[in-house]
Amino acid sequence: MNLLLFRPGEVDADGIGVVTGEPLRHLREVLDLGVGDTMRVGELGGLSGDGVIEHIDAGEARLRCHLHTPPPAKMELTVILALPRPKMLRRVLRAVAEFGVPQLYLINSYRVEKSYWQTPVLAQQMMEAYLVEGLAQARDTVLPQVTLRKRFKPFVEDEVPGLLQGKQALVAQPGELPPCPRGPSPATVIAIGPEGGWIPFEVEKLEAAGCQPVSLGPRILRVEDALVSLLGRLA
Repeated sequence: MNLLLFRPGEVDADGIGVVTGEPLRHLREVLDLGVGDTMRVGELGGLSGDGVIEHIDAGEARLRCHLHTPPPAKMELTVILALPRPKMLRRVLRAVAEFGVPQLYLINSYRVEKSYWQTPVLAQQMMEAYLVEGLAQARDTVLPQVTLRKRFKPFVEDEVPGLLQGKQALVAQPGELPPCPRGPSPATVIAIGPEGGWIPFEVEKLEAAGCQPVSLGPRILRVEDALVSLLGRLA
């Protein structure tokens, strides 16, 4: 835990934040912190700073928080991602938050199994929990915006052209294609398909909307590996 995040209102007017549950266990058993120790703290959606432990026991810890540092800048990037299987989705959400991606669209694709849309991971509270884990790792406080779109064709035809206005637009696809550009990049929208890539119809639709096909090479990567590789190139 590189940052202990409080929700808005959990730090009172005197700067005192109370920690219970799993974060408390982490403070006591993993970090082995005690009274007088200092750790990095932040308010979700706000500033970060330092918190001094004034009390800690098996029931709660109380920290005096001094919040003074703005969150790090986000990437100028929108990610459009074919919904991955639930186990991978958890890692994707963490990675998106860690890299500072401000906007993620999870969309349908021919190769996305219908059952993926039924996963509890897509519940707002659960998605936020994984995003917060990524924020804490990266010492960020601002949640990415996650939008679900279950119909590929209406989304690409009706919404994507507006998202691309004034931006570099890419569609990632394995194969003999121009390599993905390396950053620092201008404001970018990148569409990343499921394992095995988008089907030809989907590539055609994304191209018609204004996306340029690019590749990381001929190898078929796991979605999480392709995502991290592309984010690293564009960062």
